[in-house]
Amino acid sequence: MKELIKAIDNLPLLFKVILAIPALDIVWGIYRICCALDENDTTALIVAIILFIIPLMWLIDIVMILLQGNVWRYKSAK
Repeated sequence: MKELIKAIDNLPLLFKVILAIPALDIVWGIYRICCALDENDTTALIVAIILFIIPLMWLIDIVMILLQGNVWRYKSAK
């Protein structure tokens, strides 16, 4: 799972934006779930699953990729 996260994190910005278009946004949902599972964070997992089913999340993903270079994902303050 760490390899998947690292591979997606290292993608060029253009490919990240392409993966955020509505038909391919499933990649970012899986990415969020994998990150939450990798960190053993139950709250982040629940948030990732909820975000997975939100229909307009692709739009938020594109904005966040352009602003921060990666999609938004919940990180708990441990």
